[in-house]
Amino acid sequence: MNAMRTELFDYELPPHLIAQTPVPRGESRLLVLHRREERIEHRKFTDLPDYLAQGDVLVINDTRVSARRIQAQRENGKPAEILLLRPLAETEWEALVHPGLKPGRKLTLIGPQNAQVEAMVVDITPEGGRRIALPNREWRDRIASWGEIPLPPYIHQSVEDEERYQTVYGYRPGSAAAPTAGLHFTEALLETLTHKGVKQVALTLHISVDTFRPVREENVEEHKMHGEQVMLSEAAAQTINQATGRIVAVGTTCVRALETAAQLARPGQGEGVGHERVAPFQGETRLFITPGHTFRAVDALITNFHLPKSTLLMLVSAFAGRELVLRAYREAVEKEYRFYSFGDAMLIL
Repeated sequence: MNAMRTELFDYELPPHLIAQTPVPRGESRLLVLHRREERIEHRKFTDLPDYLAQGDVLVINDTRVSARRIQAQRENGKPAEILLLRPLAETEWEALVHPGLKPGRKLTLIGPQNAQVEAMVVDITPEGGRRIALPNREWRDRIASWGEIPLPPYIHQSVEDEERYQTVYGYRPGSAAAPTAGLHFTEALLETLTHKGVKQVALTLHISVDTFRPVREENVEEHKMHGEQVMLSEAAAQTINQATGRIVAVGTTCVRALETAAQLARPGQGEGVGHERVAPFQGETRLFITPGHTFRAVDALITNFHLPKSTLLMLVSAFAGRELVLRAYREAVEKEYRFYSFGDAMLIL
């Protein structure tokens, strides 16, 4: 079998189409891609209910961005930057530290009103991050509100309202980035879908910072996928398995979680309503979805427009076909859609 070249997932994007600020929630554009007919429509995100029907199940990711970017000072007085990812032990955080410091090195973290606390690098994580220790549990919890919410590296402006980089339904802290397909939803739109008979079910996938990193290997198969924590409850799995309509994933994070859970489902349960598409799951997923993947849980996908050569673009290409997806991207560029985290949306049917 021939290797799949990473360059196959490249495309040209004028820099001015990378959205730097969000439009009001719910007012983005929506490119609708019909896979079977290979047809494209251009709509508004508020038109989404036109494409969903009674019996469909909308699957959302209820994670919440809890990472914080904090300024710090090294022992030699030079500046450093800390990206808090998640609390670990009683007094520790998992963090990214720039520049990378060896265990035993101390840092002074700088907070609001010039509040300061000393921290120490105690270990290096398998992913290359750091475990940093604070003096006590009180300080560990206190610094969780310091600094700024981290935005992706391609966004060069700060966001005025940090809640705009959270979904309206996210409440489980643990992500380093937002599940951006969910940023388009308003409570009113979700209510409209409910009245139409579209069920909503939540799972959790905490997003790591590796989400934004392009694949740097020449061949896709050589890429090492980052691990992310997933939780799909028994009740959620039951709702999905009993769906009479389509399973509509909101974002690539939901796709990865659902397809991971599908790998754990019991085989030989038949087809149709009530068969076991997914099994309840709690743990880590490193599932890397590329063209050739057989989708067992997802029927439709709501997503944003993703970076060239990214694992996210590869996943979307697996779902809808690489050539068709890149054709849709070219048309989106021609019609000046807004790209990436604060950009417009795509519905793939």
